[in-house]
Amino acid sequence: MYAQLVDTGSKKLRSLDEMSPEESAFQQKVDEGIKIEPKDWMPEGYRKTLIRQISQHAHSEIVGQLPEGNWVTRAPTLKRKSILLAKIQDEAGHGLYLYSAAETLGVSRDQMVADLHSGKAKYSSIFNYPTLTWADMGAIGWLVDGSAIINQIPLCRCSYGPYARAMIRVCKEESFHARQGYDIMMSLCKGTPEQKQMAQDALNRWWWPSLMMFGPSDAESVNSAQSAAWRIKLFSNDELRQKMVDQTVPQIEYLGLTVPDPDLKWNEETGHYDYGKIDWEEFTNVIKGNGPCNRERLRTRVKAYEDGAWFRDALVAHAEKQERRKAEAQRAA
Repeated sequence: MYAQLVDTGSKKLRSLDEMSPEESAFQQKVDEGIKIEPKDWMPEGYRKTLIRQISQHAHSEIVGQLPEGNWVTRAPTLKRKSILLAKIQDEAGHGLYLYSAAETLGVSRDQMVADLHSGKAKYSSIFNYPTLTWADMGAIGWLVDGSAIINQIPLCRCSYGPYARAMIRVCKEESFHARQGYDIMMSLCKGTPEQKQMAQDALNRWWWPSLMMFGPSDAESVNSAQSAAWRIKLFSNDELRQKMVDQTVPQIEYLGLTVPDPDLKWNEETGHYDYGKIDWEEFTNVIKGNGPCNRERLRTRVKAYEDGAWFRDALVAHAEKQERRKAEAQRAA
């Protein structure tokens, strides 16, 4: 059935007969839908792929708090403020779930954070765009979290147990975030002409970056083929992106807004929407660190980490003190 790459430079997958007994047993478990757990034997490539993917996912949840945190003090009502605060708190929790899942693969949280702060590790390109108006809070919840849900629901069925289990709760909470975002957009579209135009402007700016979130077409990608073989990746980037377009266009029409894509049209033959060409040059540029807010986002995260050093040190000192007391009590007994 599925097989593994011979090495990182290989262009083809190996058959089960070409694998070692350990590799073959591992692949058969994956093919049968049996979850891989932290103490199970796994190929080094599988472990490294998961560390990269889960840690980048965790980084995205943490950095993703920043564009919305920018609007907490300027939310239009107390209700909107409390909802936004709860959403940001959820994102922090998602990051913690995912860092914990990655740690089961043998990488420390300190190392993951260091890789983020040094620029070695990446996070979702979407969070390097500015939030210019309150409508952006609606667009992020509706489009960005909506795209995230489409991408993440299949991960609940991925082969690595800790990752799959973490994603179940993440997806449940993200569904609320998407509804919150759409509720903001509905309120704006039912408001004044100026408010509706604000919603249209946010849609115009976030539509294409949201479609970029799924990544370029992976039809020719060897890494994607291997991730599919290991059941880390269950659907192609293009399949997920198409699902996003198909479910979102009717929502845009319901709001009375205009899809910012002159090439968009319904295809009777395929039963899907055809959409225009995505600017992958922009995507690559943002990934490389040249987006509108790349430097600002990373600078803010590094400062927050450094400012919180005293608290982490205090937690460690308290834990060590408790251990000493426990040891003394045991000796006294």
